[in-house]
Amino acid sequence: MGKSVLFDVTIIGGGPAGLYSAFYSGLREMKTKIIEFQPQLGGKIHVYPEKMIWDVGGQPPMQGAKLIDQLVAQGLTFQPEVVLNEKIEAIAKNEEGLFELKGSSGEVHLSKTVIVAVGGGILNPQKLQIEGAERFEVSNLNYTVKSLERFKNKTVLISGGGNSAIDWANELEPIAKQVYITYRKPELAGHEAQVTQLMNGSAICCLETNITRLIASDDRDAIEFVELTHQGTGETQILSIDEMIINHGYERDISLLGNSPLNIDIADDYYIAGTPSSESSVEGLFAAGDILQHEAKLNLIAGTFQDAANAVNKAKQWIQPDARKVAMVSSHNEVFKKRNKELVKQLFV
Repeated sequence: MGKSVLFDVTIIGGGPAGLYSAFYSGLREMKTKIIEFQPQLGGKIHVYPEKMIWDVGGQPPMQGAKLIDQLVAQGLTFQPEVVLNEKIEAIAKNEEGLFELKGSSGEVHLSKTVIVAVGGGILNPQKLQIEGAERFEVSNLNYTVKSLERFKNKTVLISGGGNSAIDWANELEPIAKQVYITYRKPELAGHEAQVTQLMNGSAICCLETNITRLIASDDRDAIEFVELTHQGTGETQILSIDEMIINHGYERDISLLGNSPLNIDIADDYYIAGTPSSESSVEGLFAAGDILQHEAKLNLIAGTFQDAANAVNKAKQWIQPDARKVAMVSSHNEVFKKRNKELVKQLFV
């Protein structure tokens, strides 16, 4: 393996915080790398690509998938190096004061500064604990809803009673043939308004029940029937289904900070305890997005953009103390002069 290339800033995480960090660091003429565990950029928004997002300033409501496309396009404006399918397992510093990011591939990534933008951690859906269930993941056992069209005019069983499960039930109720919800507790755990909407619709709730058996179709390729068992009475019922969605929450991998030998201050056993300027307790290490916690924190996608810009500005000054505190605004920035001319031409084509 050849010697690692040194970057001005390496961003761990390719979600909204990481992508805007990449854009802004490019604006500040920093040599930038993004490292993302998943096979694609976009972060947690991939969990709800069909959901409408309303709270990004200056943007009309749009589906998550469209927002991902726009964030990625913006994040790649200045052509950062992008490494996908790479889990950073630990962050350390060498004798020269450079950060060493140890990847699961065996590569050690070198960087002058680091921005941690891993959100709530690496999220993996909690799988259905029924023997043989995994073989149906290629047919009709789903752990997320990537397209509402897939469920049109079908009988859908949703397992789970939290906000996400109820939200998907409400989204699918108008377009599916029938929606069932199975939940192990006597009451649904979602927001009151969501629960009220669900109960006023046509969805059928099977409370205090568990999935106890999956019955395959004759060709064994898909689930045709699901057995539900009532926890109190032991009574069973068999549902004929076309699709099943499992929403039992996510397992969160929070090993990165724990494996790192640096003295990083932690809040609530996971988050980086930082400042409103996105600084951590380790010089040269910054944070942006949900992983950052401080007294003025705003946990919105819109808030993550300020985190990212603050982190980049502090990283720039860490490398170059006499650098401007902030980048010049885009409307007067020479770096966009040529691009702006091309955009103006397109307006009049």
